[in-house]
Amino acid sequence: MTHTPRNAKDFSQEDEAIARFREDLKARFPLPAPTPPKNRRTNAKVASLLLLAIAAGVAWVDPAYQRQQVVSPLGQRQALQLADGSTVLLDSDSQMMVSWHLRSRQVVLEKGQALFEVSPRVYRPFLIDAGSATVRVVGTRFNVKRNEQDVHVTVLEGKVAVRGNASDTVALLEPGQQLRVRKGIAGQPLQVNADDVSAWKDSRLVFESTPLAEVIATLQRYHRQPITLLDQRLARLPVSGVFDSDHVERLLALLPAILPVSVSTATEGAVLIKYADTKK
Repeated sequence: MTHTPRNAKDFSQEDEAIARFREDLKARFPLPAPTPPKNRRTNAKVASLLLLAIAAGVAWVDPAYQRQQVVSPLGQRQALQLADGSTVLLDSDSQMMVSWHLRSRQVVLEKGQALFEVSPRVYRPFLIDAGSATVRVVGTRFNVKRNEQDVHVTVLEGKVAVRGNASDTVALLEPGQQLRVRKGIAGQPLQVNADDVSAWKDSRLVFESTPLAEVIATLQRYHRQPITLLDQRLARLPVSGVFDSDHVERLLALLPAILPVSVSTATEGAVLIKYADTKK
């Protein structure tokens, strides 16, 4: 299909045709009456109030201006140096989101475990969301372990405020104290060996009458294949000892010597744990 160029005469004829109907169009579709200009002082006052409202809103919601996702693969630890001088060591198979806000520094520990050493900033507290628990600090050193909605907070230095999200009660922890929060409900602070709790940073796992279910949850962060308790009656059996997180299979092989269990490996590599006496 050929396109014929239009000349000035064509556009002139169109203008004449539109002009003939212009008055009819004005009568049918009248323009709105012009709005009288507002006083300049009124405009300035409104603008100032609007800016104040925006500033107040921004301060209230504490928006994030920078975010960083940090993931530590299975079998590895991830060290992170934050811009304010704080440091975080993320354990194997752990994940967190770090965000910088107008009035705070915030971390969401999505899973796993992390050791925090927070640089003091009174005007910008350090907040940690661990699912069922919220941790607030100004400057201190502490450990947070999260297994879904089961959270342990242990203080090595300084003080830490912890709140279970199902309650308004806030617990203030001091060095050597640990608080466990289950499904948003906080227990009582316990005195623990904080160095043992943070020994994972040196590839050591320290258990002291720790329920087997909790031990398995810890070992799973260092083992690629699933570890499954086939009988939940085994969950409360206590485990004590110091083990190497780089060789989890050694502990799994040792379990039948310290507990009434048998350990086997399925064809796909999953580790299965059950009572040694199947009649029980």
